[in-house]
Amino acid sequence: MNGEHKITSGHRARTALVYLRQSTLVQVREHTESTMRQYALADVAVSLGWAPRDVEVIDRDLGLSGTSAAHRQGFRDLMSRVCLGEVGAVLGLEVSRLARSNADLARLAEMARLTGTLLIDSDGVYDLSDFNDWLVLGLKSTMSQAELHIMAGRLQAAKLAAAERGELRAPLPVGLVYDDGGMVVTDPDAEVRAAVADVFACFAAAGSAYGVVAAFAGRKFPQRAYGGAWAGQLRWGPLTHHRVLQVLKNPAYAGAYVHGRHVTRKAIDAAGNVRTVTAEVPRAQWKVLIKDHHPGYVTWEEYLAVEARLAANWTASGARTVREGSALCQGIIYCGSCGGPMVANYQGGDRANYECHSRRDGKKAPGCRGIATAALDGAVARVLLDALTPEQVALALAAADEVTGQHQRAGRAAELALERARYDADRAERAFSQVEPENRLVARTLEARWEAKLAALAEAEQALESARAALPPLPDRASLAAIAADLPALWHAPTTTPRDRKRLLRTLIADVTLLPEPDRAKARIGIRWHAGTADQLIIDRPRPSGIPAVTPSPAADLIRRLGPTAGNDDLVAILARHGHLTGAGRPFDVKAVQWVRRVYGIPVPSPVAAGEVSVKDAARQLGCSPGVVYYWIETGQLETRRSSGNRLCIPWTPDTEAECRARIAASGHLNPAARRTRPRKTPRCPAEQPQMSAPTGNI
Repeated sequence: MNGEHKITSGHRARTALVYLRQSTLVQVREHTESTMRQYALADVAVSLGWAPRDVEVIDRDLGLSGTSAAHRQGFRDLMSRVCLGEVGAVLGLEVSRLARSNADLARLAEMARLTGTLLIDSDGVYDLSDFNDWLVLGLKSTMSQAELHIMAGRLQAAKLAAAERGELRAPLPVGLVYDDGGMVVTDPDAEVRAAVADVFACFAAAGSAYGVVAAFAGRKFPQRAYGGAWAGQLRWGPLTHHRVLQVLKNPAYAGAYVHGRHVTRKAIDAAGNVRTVTAEVPRAQWKVLIKDHHPGYVTWEEYLAVEARLAANWTASGARTVREGSALCQGIIYCGSCGGPMVANYQGGDRANYECHSRRDGKKAPGCRGIATAALDGAVARVLLDALTPEQVALALAAADEVTGQHQRAGRAAELALERARYDADRAERAFSQVEPENRLVARTLEARWEAKLAALAEAEQALESARAALPPLPDRASLAAIAADLPALWHAPTTTPRDRKRLLRTLIADVTLLPEPDRAKARIGIRWHAGTADQLIIDRPRPSGIPAVTPSPAADLIRRLGPTAGNDDLVAILARHGHLTGAGRPFDVKAVQWVRRVYGIPVPSPVAAGEVSVKDAARQLGCSPGVVYYWIETGQLETRRSSGNRLCIPWTPDTEAECRARIAASGHLNPAARRTRPRKTPRCPAEQPQMSAPTGNI
């Protein structure tokens, strides 16, 4: 071997490491000859004078690329042992097997120079303390990295050329497969097609990826396995949010062939390791985009609408999406004092309050206020529905006609430019076709002119397509009129969900602001419309639930005047006949009348008629407790009736009073004088004699 004289006894006294590496597992499985040659380097080390016990093989990096040492544990172990001075020589089939990176190989060479470690490959022995060996090894390292660059450039150029023709085959998402002719078609499995189509249908209905996940609860979604033992097989599992986004963002489902959607970049993490990260590329930077390349599940316009909807749902970019809950202005209401957003704080059920978010952050301004959602949402909804008057609808329809005309004019200009470019290209083609092939001087000039006209035609087509994509489609006039006429009924329909009302609201109203208002009993609301105009309105704040509303004076005066002589039921009927309402705006009931009596001290009419007394009055006249009277009533010894107020009334006559006093006089419990203080002399009757039990045994 070239340079064998550089090996000394000092090198042989240390360990010889044989480093094995192949870039991929496919190479390990199929290129077995290269693997066998690398393992044979252990015999080469023995032939160079190392004892077999001093030769170690490091093969942990088989199947790993040598572009970086971050993921190669075997190379890191080799570097550690070289730095410790334990290694006399490192053997590899060639230098590029050690590392494809100049930085990694230069670090190994520097450590080998400092520790006196030799590097050995099939070309010879390198002593890094020798300048010539160091120079040759550096050139080999540079050539190895250049070889990688050249091979990668060739492969990428070939892939791009095939992709530009739409012929570069790549793994297809579930729902799309290659047929026998290599063409992309929809999956022949009807269940798979239905599952993919339902994802787009559920997103159109729910408007969010999480809504699709909820719609697929308890339902499986297909997934095609690529690589490994399950390669090509169809597996079913739960649909996750990440999978929904993958389906919705994939242009292949729109029938488009795309190459260059993602790019890989090198990045350094916190630990200092070089990592390869994958990032998405904006659509304008895609290298290849071929529309209508194969059958899809949605059109390209629908795909763009889905993409815009997902971007509008991304709250990290400042979007205020429609969320769950009954708060109508959620996401579009702001505080007029600090300028921050206001959030809906739910208190159970549909009751909620709008609160300034600055209160949570501790940055509340003196003018920051909150308000009940029911009060503000009701006012905003009334303004929205009131704006849809016949006059306003007519103005909106006129504006729609004007916008439609602008769209047509903008599109017409691009269409005329395309027509001119197509005419010029056809004319240049005819001129080129008429020239004699032998006249190459003229043919070359006409060919160049034709190519220039074709390039201009492609630019005109692209300009027309961009103009059409930039102008969103408008509904026809009849649809706008029907929607405007039926909007109030649609708004109040029980089938309309809060989410639907929020979407309807946001089609006309851009945002709502709770403006500062000195009067704490009032609230000032600012409404900004999408048309650019703004309105303000002032509403009454709802009273706190713990403070009752003040009864209007006419109703209170009527109750004060008729209360001493009229019952509560009669007052309720009288107040209803006069059209009086409570302070909360509700009709009077018995409880409301009772509350007014209590507040104003209005006595109730006596329920006792002439010749009757109450239980309390009877007990006072008899000199006993009311409980005695209630006992007589319960046992039927005293007749009573119940009044309209459910109170007991006792018909009271001298005979009734005499009977009651006689009961009291004869009662030993009520009259102590009637109690017996000596035992009875007369024997008890046999039924009252105590019975003695017969003896059961001898005494």
